[in-house]
Amino acid sequence: MKSSTSAQTIHASYRLARAAYAERGVDTDAAIKKALAVPISLHCWQADDVRGLETPVEGLAGGGIMATGGYPGRARNGDEMRADLDLVLKLLPGAQRLNLHAFYAETGKKPVDRDAITPAHFANWLDWAKGHRIGLDFNPTYFAHPKANDGFTLSSADKKIRQFWIDHGRACRRIAQHFSKQLGSPSVINHWIPDGTKDQPADRFSPRARLVEALDAVLDDKGVSGAHCVDAVEGKLFGLGSEDYVVGSHEFYYSYAQSRKVVPCLDLGHYHPTESVADKVSALLQFHPRLLLHTSRPVRWDSDHVVILDDAVRALFTEIARGGAFNRVFVALDFFDASINRIAAYVVGARATRQAILLGLLDPTKLLKAAEAGGRGHERLALMEQAKSMPWGAVWDELCLRSGTKPAETWLEDVAGYETKVLSKRS
Repeated sequence: MKSSTSAQTIHASYRLARAAYAERGVDTDAAIKKALAVPISLHCWQADDVRGLETPVEGLAGGGIMATGGYPGRARNGDEMRADLDLVLKLLPGAQRLNLHAFYAETGKKPVDRDAITPAHFANWLDWAKGHRIGLDFNPTYFAHPKANDGFTLSSADKKIRQFWIDHGRACRRIAQHFSKQLGSPSVINHWIPDGTKDQPADRFSPRARLVEALDAVLDDKGVSGAHCVDAVEGKLFGLGSEDYVVGSHEFYYSYAQSRKVVPCLDLGHYHPTESVADKVSALLQFHPRLLLHTSRPVRWDSDHVVILDDAVRALFTEIARGGAFNRVFVALDFFDASINRIAAYVVGARATRQAILLGLLDPTKLLKAAEAGGRGHERLALMEQAKSMPWGAVWDELCLRSGTKPAETWLEDVAGYETKVLSKRS
């Protein structure tokens, strides 16, 4: 898709936008600089529809994860995934990271079970990250494994099953620490489990008691430093196969995180559709030093649609900006759509997330708070509405140019070319 918008036109439009924002006390140059500096952790699993790179195992269930669609060009191995991500990084402005799941280990022809994985099985990913000078985050994969088929992992009633997943979690923390030491950046390791039941259980207490014990065992490794491995725990309202009872509920993990000094994760898709995740930020940051955020888009349920610049995403980052809390949050993507071009899905979602960050930083917060403090609620509301029609698009295009990436929709040209030359040749 061709665009006639030149750099000169973008700079001219930006100067007008900068003046308009300045009248409302907003420094757009400062907003651009800060928006570019916030790291966004890309998720590797959009490239291959959450399949992983392990040797296929018989008798394997999905484990609460499902990517729908069959658009041509899915990455089939680590090299193809990394090639796809090379292009994605080229099309994204600002600081990026990569978030890996454990089942993207590359073990060659020899199967290695998850309790035995080591940093050596991620050497290709580490070399790739070094080449791009980006940090790596990590996730244990407590799903898509024969020992997860009954819907229970760290909360399993079977002690041997539980120990297997404890050993997996401990191995993953050591891998995350290795990433951090090699890349000079702390690695956020997020623990999410699919444990729960489809219908009403008779005993809700025992699985949660076992989960506390198991998580404590995962974290009890004096060889792993919190300076390198930042542990997070992710709750959920419901999941596939756990519609009635989720062992790791939000209440469970908020309490666990506070008592064990780990980070709670807020995923935009893991709440009731009418809940405001943005409202939870100021509440949780009263008690937790840091939060992990997963930007996703639920459509009627936790469907992990590609992130767009919708009200939920805008509200989340506006709330963070109003609280001056960008230094207290980790931002990561978590979605997977196999029905559209996967490169484009990455770029749309990542750009929408950074646009929301920019919009939060362009918010006329000082004027809004002054109106509120003065009891002028009508003025506050009017200013909030006016902010929606401000020329933020001109600021975004300027941000792209300053970071050396393509503005507006011109990046689609690169996606189309890659689809013709690379994706179309994958069976």
